[in-house]
Amino acid sequence: MSKLSIEQKTIRELLTDKRSNFLIPDYQRPYAWTEDECDTLWDDLFAFCFPDCDYTKFDRDSEYFLGPIVTYQNKQSKLEIIDGQQRLTTILLLLRAFYDKFELMLDEQSKSLRHNISMCVWKFDEFDRPDLQQLKIDSEVASDDDKQSFLDILRTGKAEDSKSNYAKNFCYFQQRLEDLLQHYPTFIVYFATRILNNVILLPIEAESQDTALRIFSTLNDRGLPLSDADIFKSKLYGFYSDRGYKEDFINRWKALEALTKEIFPNARSGPMVELFTQYMYYKRAKNGIVGTSTPALRVFFEGGNNYQLLSSDKIMPDLEALAHFWERLILQDGLSEKMQKQLFVLKYAPNSMWTYLTSVYFFACRDASNHIEDAKLEQFLDKITAFIFAYTLLRTTVSALRAPIYPEMNALVKTKEITFAKNKFNRTQLENAFANFTFSNSRPITRSLLTWWAMRNPQQHVLDPESPFDIEHIYAARRKEVNPLKKKSNFESLGNKSILERRINIRASDYRFEDKIKIYLGISGGYKTKIAELQALASQPEPHFTEEDIEQRTKSIVSGFMDYLTENQLLSSD
Repeated sequence: MSKLSIEQKTIRELLTDKRSNFLIPDYQRPYAWTEDECDTLWDDLFAFCFPDCDYTKFDRDSEYFLGPIVTYQNKQSKLEIIDGQQRLTTILLLLRAFYDKFELMLDEQSKSLRHNISMCVWKFDEFDRPDLQQLKIDSEVASDDDKQSFLDILRTGKAEDSKSNYAKNFCYFQQRLEDLLQHYPTFIVYFATRILNNVILLPIEAESQDTALRIFSTLNDRGLPLSDADIFKSKLYGFYSDRGYKEDFINRWKALEALTKEIFPNARSGPMVELFTQYMYYKRAKNGIVGTSTPALRVFFEGGNNYQLLSSDKIMPDLEALAHFWERLILQDGLSEKMQKQLFVLKYAPNSMWTYLTSVYFFACRDASNHIEDAKLEQFLDKITAFIFAYTLLRTTVSALRAPIYPEMNALVKTKEITFAKNKFNRTQLENAFANFTFSNSRPITRSLLTWWAMRNPQQHVLDPESPFDIEHIYAARRKEVNPLKKKSNFESLGNKSILERRINIRASDYRFEDKIKIYLGISGGYKTKIAELQALASQPEPHFTEEDIEQRTKSIVSGFMDYLTENQLLSSD
């Protein structure tokens, strides 16, 4: 069981402890507090220290809880800060501003307070004198260009770099203290004393980085939690720093972060985590792993050997190449019309497994210049679309899809081909699945198949991937109420549905077909649908859409999908 050291401490107790030797590690995010957060902190502390703006009403036994500080002692005997970086940094800026204000005050209280603050900011020698060359805190944040500004402010009390958050916040505190002296000159010594002695922190010292990170993930912190990518950055930073390429790595990492934000803006765990996740599937396949259980991202890269997987000069080039590959696909730079249609369909895939397969394909089939043949990529995208859509119809969970997909990933890195030879589909079984499946709008596979069918139309042009599309009932619900269908299940069948631009779908709902076609064609509303099949339905000499049309269209979709599987050699011969 991991051991923890937890003891509530005042700011003074925490910072004057001889063990207080804090380090903001390289994988932390840059200092992000602005004047808004500092203003809130100042107002809260002032209200606590001076109830009703009266210094006599303060209860000396009262406490203001500022929050936790989660650390662990690293190999250099420094307390590496996992949680609390922002608040501790801000408190030190505030204390440094107090220190300067007391410099010209000659009364004993001010002198004593200045000494006490100095013991919080600087380390001290064996005679308990502050050593003005050694701070109680250091910063190695790899992506923080302004960290030297913070350290210089603590050492000199001067904010030379006025653009950094450190300098802005330090100047903010200086101005607030100046205002305090003008309006309440007797308050300043009480304010500093009460902040030192009555503002409480909860230092939590873990025995390892992993334990500290687990604790951090459970705390309700105002700041942003460290991601797996932050940890990976620290390991790569150390690897490149040891080889003399620290600045080069920092610049490359920043560029990679900017690129991933552009191509994975909605990634749930963050853009860089998404990139590492894509890369993980390639490394799994490269290592021949076929087990269907997928470890957590950090667990995979840690590997039980302190992230040796990241100790390689191939990692950054691989990540950069993968990011540029996805940049081309997502921004559709120079892609054929066919591939643009394929990617539009896959945007509405029932799960994200196709992206992992595609990343593995990239690494398996790229040439020395990180290029892949578009014609072969098109064939690959067709095959995985057909397989994933069909397999999901039979087994809807992503976990079920891992069993056939993971071996194919391994085969890809060995043979540069993907066949699904052991998992081909029986036509009769699949047709029965189509017949018995309830294609409700809430099921992802419904939208997937409808999008595929729309793009299957030879007259269909490329659609804007940024435009939102909804699922349209061609035979509308209100029409069904007036003219009930003989077979109720036909209403939710694929034959009665199509994707449709959202702004058109809103107007087209619950109308007679004669009215719908005016909306499809833009006669009513002004926006003509770009779905070629709906245009054709609305442009018939005698437009109609009956229950018989629903059933015939359903047969066409199912038959078309079977043809698609045949084209991609995914139907078994039995």
